[in-house]
Amino acid sequence: MTSLGFDAPLLRHYGAEGGRHAHDHAQVLFGLEGTLEMEVEGHAAWVDATCGLVIPASRSHAYRARTEARVLVVDCDPATVTDRFRRFVLPADWPRQARTQRPDLATLLGMAASAPAVRARRRIDLEALSARIDADLTRRWTVDDLAAGCCLSPQRLRARLAQALGCSPQAFVRARRLDAATRLLRQGMGLEAVALAVGYGGAPALSAALRRDRDTGARALRASRAIRGS
Repeated sequence: MTSLGFDAPLLRHYGAEGGRHAHDHAQVLFGLEGTLEMEVEGHAAWVDATCGLVIPASRSHAYRARTEARVLVVDCDPATVTDRFRRFVLPADWPRQARTQRPDLATLLGMAASAPAVRARRRIDLEALSARIDADLTRRWTVDDLAAGCCLSPQRLRARLAQALGCSPQAFVRARRLDAATRLLRQGMGLEAVALAVGYGGAPALSAALRRDRDTGARALRASRAIRGS
């Protein structure tokens, strides 16, 4: 497949809605973060961290992102790989792979050509799940609680999070808590107060989690705030 003068995939950020349009070249989309809802000539689809999308040349399409979506986009000449509309499965833990391995055009197009098609299934709304957890960080979230909010069984939630993010439901909750703790510590809040605000029993527990999962601590986070402020 010949690329249209691009020497690398384009990382694009989508938000709100995009007007309907079409172009002479084909596009292959690889979701990284968030969910990009698509409509391609009457076919509804989405792109997220678990699935990609082929949009053949000259097919009119529109998109919507409820929150910002990050997508790798390959613009390419029409060819066998891109001659039909299809959604395909991305590898397990795809966002991490994309970040660490930085796949080139040939690798991405090869992936799209060989990946199995996505079967019909209920979409997991990672943004809504994140917002639900963030709104009640001190809650003792169980896998059953999280699955019910996604209208999935606990087993399916485990499988979908493992595929999309390479983590378990409880690891996902822990990441949300540590993200919030990082923000609050950088804002200057005390360690004990932050620990209680994000669902840890106290400062020692939060310190241990930051060291284990983020290889950092409260002092380093406050220092990074001071550096950015200067």
